[in-house]
Amino acid sequence: MRVTNSAWASALLALVTPALACESCEHPEQDVVMTRHVRRMQPDAQNATVAPRGPLAWGQLNVLHTTDTHGWLEGHIREQNYGADWGDYVSFVKQMRQKARDLDVDLLVVDTGDLHDGAGLSDATGVASYGGVNGELSNPIFEQLDYDLLTIGNHELYVSEIAYETFNQFAKSYGERYLTSNVQIRNPSTGELEYIGKKYRYFTTKKGLRIMAFGVLFDFTGNSNASVITKAADMVKESWFLNAVNHKNVDAFLVIGHNPVSRKSSSNTLQTVYEAIRAIKPETPIQMFGGHTHIRDFAVYDDKSVGMESGRYCETLGFLSMSGIESSHYRGKVNPKGVPNPTMKAKKVSTASASASIASSTGSSNMTFFRRYLDWNRMTFEYHAEGSQTKAFDTTKGLAVSENITATRKELNLTSIYGCAPQTWCLSCAPFMSEGSIYSLLARALSATIITEERASKPRLIITNSGHIRFDLAEGAFDYDSSFIVSPFTDAFNYLPDVPYHLASQVLAALESGDYPSKRDLSTESFGFTQMNPSLDSCIDPPVTRDNLITKRSYPGGRIIRRQTTTTPGYVTTDDFGSDGDDTVHSKIPYYSVPNFFQANGSLPANGTLAADATVDLIFLDYVAGSVVKALNGLGGDYTDEEVTYYLPKNFTTNSYLPAYAKMAPEWQANVPNCPVGLGIGYNITS
Repeated sequence: MRVTNSAWASALLALVTPALACESCEHPEQDVVMTRHVRRMQPDAQNATVAPRGPLAWGQLNVLHTTDTHGWLEGHIREQNYGADWGDYVSFVKQMRQKARDLDVDLLVVDTGDLHDGAGLSDATGVASYGGVNGELSNPIFEQLDYDLLTIGNHELYVSEIAYETFNQFAKSYGERYLTSNVQIRNPSTGELEYIGKKYRYFTTKKGLRIMAFGVLFDFTGNSNASVITKAADMVKESWFLNAVNHKNVDAFLVIGHNPVSRKSSSNTLQTVYEAIRAIKPETPIQMFGGHTHIRDFAVYDDKSVGMESGRYCETLGFLSMSGIESSHYRGKVNPKGVPNPTMKAKKVSTASASASIASSTGSSNMTFFRRYLDWNRMTFEYHAEGSQTKAFDTTKGLAVSENITATRKELNLTSIYGCAPQTWCLSCAPFMSEGSIYSLLARALSATIITEERASKPRLIITNSGHIRFDLAEGAFDYDSSFIVSPFTDAFNYLPDVPYHLASQVLAALESGDYPSKRDLSTESFGFTQMNPSLDSCIDPPVTRDNLITKRSYPGGRIIRRQTTTTPGYVTTDDFGSDGDDTVHSKIPYYSVPNFFQANGSLPANGTLAADATVDLIFLDYVAGSVVKALNGLGGDYTDEEVTYYLPKNFTTNSYLPAYAKMAPEWQANVPNCPVGLGIGYNITS
């Protein structure tokens, strides 16, 4: 058996903290609180410089919410606003639970899915050289957080191997707390469909609130055939759901889902579940927690029902509190003393909100609410945990989790440096192809690396879809981890040789104006996965299908644009409750749109043009090969898919060319290994 660094760290974790099988086994008073003797966060991380705007308002029921973590458990190493790691969050949750006990109120901790595909800690185990699946080492780290409720995301379902890993390992770790109300999987042992988690959970909080909870994925169609997603409109008609809603002793419903909360979103199916519950229980509060669209959002459904969405990538921690839930069994405080309390009625106050007009329950409501979007950093966590600890912020378990992350990063060689990024480049904070735009960097990198010795003198046009880039590149060390953060996809480079220049030079515009896929589809091959067990029957381990859901990093159609009124650049959010939800006040980061495709040139004359009768090698990603052939033929060419071949070896992909460029560019090698680190995205934007 291989004993890895992370295994040793896990062993340490097992020694210093008891295994918790359920909430009732937890003894927070016995948890050791330590004065930190090691560097907080990850050793190379930065801390924030701007404190939160003020304390949180605590109510009768309080909720901490994460979503779309996508493997960012180490935090954002080169961004001040989001430098905390998962161990810091584990300590924070412990302190906040203690604070809830001191205030005599309830606190629940929930997550709404998408655990990997976005950072090296989760994705490096899925590459062929490792031989595992995404999340193999990051999920056990995630599981060190004792969540009250969780649900599944679409990224747990694209690939059969990952779906089964979720079914066999992750779901079992959380038991009845992992809810997949409309997601089933074919059990390879029996051939029968089973729910990956539980359909619902009925439980009583520590202070006596009786909760009925569901976990609902949006109507996703890109899953592999190993799983089955029931549409929400069909799920709410099933007898088990109707029986659960008709339960007589329910003080509040919690509907969590990898699902947008905006009532104007076309993919929001929380609205369907809300309407089904409200038709049966017109007065019972319904609280929703969503995800998937990677934005901060808060939506009012009626005077007793709201929905919250808490960003992505361990940039945001959502906090929602509420008071006024009517319950004959509640034994705590409705409005605890010594802290602010919720004061907002569930009424839409923002004219900029994207939410629809609200409904109303049939009776009067005394419920009040408070919501905040917390930046994911140590300063924020320590500020809000103040008064909950006797000596220091860190707990034994939190420190062990941080050490486990450090050890796992080392085991996976995530800190192996290719070069030093001499500045920050972003997807959308600078004009397209300007010096601050990541696409100007990528064009240079493609020109320098997409070349073969035998055809080096042949002019090249290299076309890629902008959607193969998933995140910004911050100034500092560009390492193995960064290669997954910027582009986790593994699309190879195809080409057609000797294409007339007058045709090839028009392909980019044709693709941009035509109905061609530009946003990255997902399949097993998209992330370099290999088949773990090719002998499995196709009905048990079938091929995956594709879905146009992974988009470029920005969200131009939403009510916020990532990290966007003073001091440091960051999130600036407007939702149904207004514009005071961001826990830390930031200046707005500019947003510029980008085209669906972009082009790099190689071996062209200085003026960038060729004679009309010249020919070029037209190079493009295998993902868009069919679209390129179609575009060429639409311009007057006569090409077939069979003529397309690989320009470079198939294992040189979109995940490879930027590391290759970093190793060859003099300005990227100048300071290795002592790379200067910038402040993060939005600072010193170069236009």
